[in-house]
Amino acid sequence: MNTDVLIVGAGPTGLTLGIDLARRGVPAQVVERADGLFPGSRGKGLQPRTMEIFDDLGVYEAIRAAGGTYPAGMIWQDGERVGEHQMFDPVGADEDSPYTEPCMIPQWRTQRILLERLEELGGKVAFSRKVTGLTQDEEGVTARLTSGDAVRARYAVAADGGRSTVRRAVGIAMTGEEVDPGPMLVADVRITGLDRDNWHIFPPRDGGGDGAGGDILAICPLAGTEDFQLITRFAHGTEVDLSLDGIRRVVAARSHLAPDDVTEVRWASDFRPRAALADRFRAGRVFLAGDAAHVHSPAGGQGLNTSVQDAHNLGWKLGAVLRDGAVASLLDTYEEERRPIAAQMLSLSTGVHRGEIRRGAATRQLGLGYPESSLAHETRTAPGPLRAGGRAPDATVDGVRLFDAFRGPHWTLLALGMPAPDIDVPVRTVRGPAHDSYGTGLFLVRPDGYVGWAGDTAAAGLPEYLTRFVPRRPPA
Repeated sequence: MNTDVLIVGAGPTGLTLGIDLARRGVPAQVVERADGLFPGSRGKGLQPRTMEIFDDLGVYEAIRAAGGTYPAGMIWQDGERVGEHQMFDPVGADEDSPYTEPCMIPQWRTQRILLERLEELGGKVAFSRKVTGLTQDEEGVTARLTSGDAVRARYAVAADGGRSTVRRAVGIAMTGEEVDPGPMLVADVRITGLDRDNWHIFPPRDGGGDGAGGDILAICPLAGTEDFQLITRFAHGTEVDLSLDGIRRVVAARSHLAPDDVTEVRWASDFRPRAALADRFRAGRVFLAGDAAHVHSPAGGQGLNTSVQDAHNLGWKLGAVLRDGAVASLLDTYEEERRPIAAQMLSLSTGVHRGEIRRGAATRQLGLGYPESSLAHETRTAPGPLRAGGRAPDATVDGVRLFDAFRGPHWTLLALGMPAPDIDVPVRTVRGPAHDSYGTGLFLVRPDGYVGWAGDTAAAGLPEYLTRFVPRRPPA
């Protein structure tokens, strides 16, 4: 089997990358070692920046319809409600950022929607295909599968999780720390006796000789389902019982609920929170993305979201090199841009886990950008509110909504408060007056929604930038 890009892993990272390549007409094969999609809720929060990406990829409406908002926290003590707890610091909506609150949707449903979009674009996932070995040369990558097949690709992307087989095959180590020595339980359960209007929080109770009564129990209704997600922590050395009876004992010991109030366990997992970062995000023709590149504590909802943004960053660069003739060195900027962001998000999620940082503006990921990137060319002597490397905010310019103009695999040139230059490459152009969020100038917006080049005049390097990075032919 031959393809341009082999994507190993059909989680949110691999599916997002598959979608982005499919809409660019880049042949890609997604392989997944399991016989189906991940069945649990694990990453249940989509941050506003991820919702912007899903808008770009054409799945926003489906995600929004299947998910919902986070409920207020309700603290219980001895079977009585004793007060509400705000889970997030509020952030007001504005034109620049139409999506300001996290969307709650269980991971299994997010992946189902992404798979449907991939298939709609002509892509597919080959399940029950585990990579057992991988070699590469100057021309490409060869992956061997448990099925006995081999896949030959020009590039490969490891999106196969924290225990990545591909990462190990190319010899990239991870450096990290244990965030919490105690194991944690996360499970999707059916429960009677709790309303679905609150995220139910049960502080520690005294007693529990087996350790069952020793930590916070949180039970959150999963939007769009009949399930609740249950999360709790145990003392170091505890063997976590994932059976229905085991989870019933924990719920009864740590809340006022009776064991039989837990009627079903639909999925359960135990893990030890850690934070780890791959030493490199690339080895030759192999790239790391998602959990294969960075492993987070689930606190704050940063892992899945950072992973989706890895894929969105890498997708347009692979497409530009493989399909549109961009310089191959463009691919070097993936690690340059994404590894510092991953390190920053690891620090953030660890801080949230330890109670040092509140969920708020930082966890929404709207302030992230690449101002230090080699792709960020700021040529103005007196830049306005938005500089090269920054996220291009939404706005309405001369009757055109910018997120509508950005949507798709193309580049966009904004000419605000000045004439638009004539250029000989297929870039979508939007003209209008200066805008408060942008100021005055020319802004070349990358396919992933960040400003690549900004200037007062095209003569300040715009033609050269276009020659290096922008497709020479129209997108399909």
